[in-house]
Amino acid sequence: MMSQFLQWFFRSRTTGEITIAQAPNLVLWVVIVAGALRWVWPSPGTVASALDIVFRGGLVVWALDEIFRGVNPWRRCLGAGVLIYELATML
Repeated sequence: MMSQFLQWFFRSRTTGEITIAQAPNLVLWVVIVAGALRWVWPSPGTVASALDIVFRGGLVVWALDEIFRGVNPWRRCLGAGVLIYELATML
């Protein structure tokens, strides 16, 4: 019974393979670059604020994409978790 649930939860609806992680898409690459630049550029200011907006906004866009187009329930839950976290920390 648990095995069937795990198969359903992690199996890709497009390929039929187990999918837990995927290569980053364009939005996630933008988030990674913005996060790395923000880490390198820790001083407050306009550039740092812009990088924060790109980072957080990109995570929200990525999370929404996963919620609506994720290949399996795991990826959709991952997107929902990231979205909930981002919204909670923004408010």
